[in-house]
Amino acid sequence: MTKRKTVAVIGGGVSGLAAAKAFDERGHRVLGIERSHDFGGVWEPSRSYPDVQTQSPKDLYRFTDLAMPEDYPEWPKGPQVHSYLHAYAKKHNLARLYRLNTNVVSMNRRADGQPGWSLTLEAAGRTWVEDVDFVAICTGQFSEKNIISHPGQEEFVAAGGQVMHSSEYTDPSLAQGKHVVVLGGSKSATDLVVNAARNGAKSVTMVYREPVWRVPYFVGGINFKRLLYMRAQEQQFNGWGGSALGKAVHTAFKPLIWANFRGLETLLKLQLKLKKWDMVPDVPIEKDASCSLPIVTPGLFEGFESGKIKPVRGTFKAYEPGHVVLSTGERIPCDLAALAVGWKLGIPYLAQEYRDKLIEADGQYRVYRLTVNPDLPDMGFVGFNSSFCTVLSAEMIANWLVRYADGQLANQPSAAQMRKNIEDMLRWRRQERPAAKVYGGLCSAPFHFRHFDELLADMGATKRKRANPLAEQFSYPNADAYGSFLQSTPQYAAG
Repeated sequence: MTKRKTVAVIGGGVSGLAAAKAFDERGHRVLGIERSHDFGGVWEPSRSYPDVQTQSPKDLYRFTDLAMPEDYPEWPKGPQVHSYLHAYAKKHNLARLYRLNTNVVSMNRRADGQPGWSLTLEAAGRTWVEDVDFVAICTGQFSEKNIISHPGQEEFVAAGGQVMHSSEYTDPSLAQGKHVVVLGGSKSATDLVVNAARNGAKSVTMVYREPVWRVPYFVGGINFKRLLYMRAQEQQFNGWGGSALGKAVHTAFKPLIWANFRGLETLLKLQLKLKKWDMVPDVPIEKDASCSLPIVTPGLFEGFESGKIKPVRGTFKAYEPGHVVLSTGERIPCDLAALAVGWKLGIPYLAQEYRDKLIEADGQYRVYRLTVNPDLPDMGFVGFNSSFCTVLSAEMIANWLVRYADGQLANQPSAAQMRKNIEDMLRWRRQERPAAKVYGGLCSAPFHFRHFDELLADMGATKRKRANPLAEQFSYPNADAYGSFLQSTPQYAAG
C-alpha cells in the first residue's frame, strides 16, 4: 500500500489548486500555503491590472471536471477567472487545506534525517517550522515582480512622477489626464496602453525593444485556436528527439511547412499592417513561437491608427522631471511610467545549494517532464510547464507528480534516465530550438499534445487520443477528453 504523506503545496493559484486536489484525492495530508489573503494567484484582483483577460479561449483555459459558465465570453475577464477558480476550490473543498496570509521564508532538507523538507513559515508576526514528506512548488512563472530602475528616477518621482510595475496598475483612474509611458511589448504592456488610452490619458506611448509576432484572436476571420492549437500544426515545428523516419518525413514536407508559415506571416502582416508600424519581426514565426508569443489586445492597432497610442522602438535610458529619455535620445513627456518587464523566475526560499543543482549558469532549469529533478528528491513543480492552455497543463502535471511521488507511474523513471533526458532536452533547447529557452526552458508550447502524450504514457493511460482521428489531428486540446484520459489511468489511494 502507498504510504500516506504530508505534502506541502506552495501557492494557491491555478497550479496550487490543481496540485492540492490531486494530492488530496489520493489520500495525502495536504498543507496548502498561500501568501496572499485569497486564492487566485495572478487572477486575484489586487494583483490584476484593469481589463486583464485570458489569452486562451475559455474552453482551453479550464480544468477537466469544471467548464467555465456558458455566459462567460470566449476570452473571460480577470474577475470571471477569479470567480471560476473559487468555484473549483469550492467543488473540491480545497479551502480546508490552505493557510492564507502565510509566507514561506526558507526551505531545507529535514534536520531529523528523514526524507522530505523543513519549511520555515511566517504569518501574523509568528515564525515556525513545518516538516513535510513532499513539497509541490506551485508559484508558477509570475510570482516575484521584476523590478528595474533607471538614472534620475528619484528626481522624477520627487517632481510628482509615478513609476510602477505593470501589476501595480490596478485602477484605470491612474491614467486620467496624464502622459503615460509603458515600457515593454508583451501582452500586459499592450493591455495597459489600450486601457490608458480609453481612460482619459493625455498621451500614451508604448516603448518596446524589438518587434515580435503577435496573433489576433481572429486570424483572417478564423478563431486562432483552430489554427495554432492543432496537433497537425504542432508537428510542423522542430520538436525534440524523434525517430529517423520522423525526421525524414519532416524533411520531405519542409517546403510545404515553409509555405504554410510564410502564408501565416503574410496574413498577419496584412491584417495588422505591421509594415506601416515598422513592427515586422526579423525572426520567422515558426522559430519564435513559444509561451512568449503575445495575443493582440483588441484596440491596440486601432489606437495606433487614431494616434491615441504611439509605438516607439527603443528602451528607457533615464528619467528627467516630467520626461523619460529613451536610448534613441528622444525625450517623451511622462507623468506615469508603467514597467511591463515581466517577473523573476526562481525559488528564493530554497537554499542556494539546492538552487545550484536546479538552475544552469545560463538560467535553464534542470527538470524532467518540466517538473522534477533527480538530485532534489521529495519535491516537484506544478505550473512550470507553461503553455497556451495553462489550467489543463497544470492539472496534467499535478496528476503526474502525485504518481511520481508515490512510485505509481507506469513508467517510473530512474535517476539515470531522468538525467539523460534532462541533458537531451537542454541540448535541444540550446542548439535546435532557441525559442524553447524562454522562461528558463519551462515552456511546453507549442508542443502541448506531445507533452500531454508523454505524461499520459508515463501514467499508464489506456486512452490517450480521441476516437475521431480528424478531431484529434485538426482540433485543439479538449479538456473533457483529457478528463476521460486521466480516468483511464490506474487508480489507487494512499493510506
